[in-house]
Amino acid sequence: MAQKSSGTPIGKIVGASLIGTTIEWYDFFLYGSAAALVFNTLFFPESDPLTGTLLAFLTYAIGFVARPLGALVFGHFGDRLGRKKLLVLSLLLMGAATFLIGCLPTYASVGALAPLMLTALRLVQGFALGGEWGGAVLIVSEHGDARRRGFWASWPQAGAPGGNLLATAVLALLAAVQSDEAFQSWGWRVPFLLSGVLVLIGLWIRLSIAESPVFQQAAAAQPERASLPIVEVFRHHWRDVIVAIGARFAENVSYYVITAFVLVYATEQAKLDKGFVLNAVLIGSVVHFASIPAWGALSDRLGRRPVYLLGAAGVGVWAFAFFPLIDTGNFAAITLAVTVGLVLHGAMYGPQAAFFSELFGTRMRYSGVSVGAQLASIVAGGLAPLIAVALLQAYGSALPVMLYVAGGAVLTLIAVYAARETRGRDLVTLADAPDVAERVRP
Repeated sequence: MAQKSSGTPIGKIVGASLIGTTIEWYDFFLYGSAAALVFNTLFFPESDPLTGTLLAFLTYAIGFVARPLGALVFGHFGDRLGRKKLLVLSLLLMGAATFLIGCLPTYASVGALAPLMLTALRLVQGFALGGEWGGAVLIVSEHGDARRRGFWASWPQAGAPGGNLLATAVLALLAAVQSDEAFQSWGWRVPFLLSGVLVLIGLWIRLSIAESPVFQQAAAAQPERASLPIVEVFRHHWRDVIVAIGARFAENVSYYVITAFVLVYATEQAKLDKGFVLNAVLIGSVVHFASIPAWGALSDRLGRRPVYLLGAAGVGVWAFAFFPLIDTGNFAAITLAVTVGLVLHGAMYGPQAAFFSELFGTRMRYSGVSVGAQLASIVAGGLAPLIAVALLQAYGSALPVMLYVAGGAVLTLIAVYAARETRGRDLVTLADAPDVAERVRP
């Protein structure tokens, strides 16, 4: 069956998804950076520095716990009502939570109520992002053609480094123009309050795009939709859910170690200035942003699995070079460590959107993609900085963290190697039955 056009140019669809995901990830990563830099003293001041950081990262991890719930709720309604409506709602929720974090009183003002409010808003952030990711990659995947799906669908993925780049740039700018005392007192609030302006821009753009034509065709062909799409996912696609969880493991662990934990390691262990490290992450994020569409395009030529396997193996090996390079204290070496790590991460993240979209049938695709991806986020993404800090605190060495990243890479290699190649699948005719892989072109 031929895929109908929505009337909206693919470039506009990609742009709307990219800008929206950039804003959402800006909000989410801003919290991670603030947890590493200031939340330990502002919201957990009665702890020693590493324990305070551990508690700050615990609230950071709580956001990941909420992501599968967001995936479940947004996936359910996204499969029944459409992709666009849910994308608008997720952006509103994320922006409101982030803006309110910038308004929070600290522990010094209201005591234990401060970390409780911080945790509640972090839960809202996680819930929103759990629903955002699946919808953003699907609305692009379901507009583009199969031949270039890896390239087009990788652009919403570039919103992750785009958001991290934006968050890091704002924090680096504030660190450069403010004293540490000013940043601790009020400067940290600025990037959170800025989110309100960014969300208005994102909403204006997202409201202008059309609904997914693949979803519209499926809704017209099957007016009676599944009452509980998630039940259908686990009935027909449980193996694909396991593949998605395994595939996300190394991708999540490596990313949050490279971009969030590195701030703790460099400032607490290597005794480096936070602005020094933020600048290295900034440069690495620029290269990461450019590499993701390149890896997505390569997956259109070579297949999703070969490119993904290369990235997983790469981050597992690079972990053993990453921390020794940070320990040098040399800016060029630190930048090299972060940049190479992020480029290798991009080899997994670039093809991921198309790969996951091609695993599931249309009536349950939002639920399958979202839940499969976000279940991994609890143990892989959310706990990664927490586990890394705990390992550093327990052993006083980066070696256990290196082994942790390498272990995650092994799990991902096994999961992706066991999966079937999905490149070239037609999302319109892709069925929901478990034998779908046998009926489509490999």
